[in-house]
Amino acid sequence: MKEVEINKQAKLSEHFTLGELCKTSYHPLDGNIPSHVAIENLTRLCLWLEDLREEYNRRYEESEEIPVVITSGYRSEEVNRLCGGAKGSNHLTGCAVDIRCAGPEQLIRYSSILLDIADGTRRDFDELIHEKRGSTYWLHFAVRPSNNRRKILFDMR
Repeated sequence: MKEVEINKQAKLSEHFTLGELCKTSYHPLDGNIPSHVAIENLTRLCLWLEDLREEYNRRYEESEEIPVVITSGYRSEEVNRLCGGAKGSNHLTGCAVDIRCAGPEQLIRYSSILLDIADGTRRDFDELIHEKRGSTYWLHFAVRPSNNRRKILFDMR
């Protein structure tokens, strides 16, 4: 058990830890522990998240830095089943995160920044999905090691 706690404190980038990208409100028997490949995928995603955080704060925040808050990252098969995730979800391989948004304006700004990053760096992404349930907004963002589709969707139930 101690090894899991130490590993989850590992930094994947300057502002993001493995624990942050594996946290879940579910209590799976498998502990929601990613494989080494999933950790590599999460680390690749963190490059985008760091760029998003830096650019958002440069453009919109004048006084203090605002963190990018991840509500879901890696999901084991069990966690994905418990939360009703899609079969074959990019979360299963550590290729996706859900980013909390304060509202529709921040959702649009995050999306714009990520699209600008993709265009400016020629890096590709797999999915950018605007999501809303009730009054809660989040951005689902996925990057695969290859075969990215640049899929952009709106799921505003």
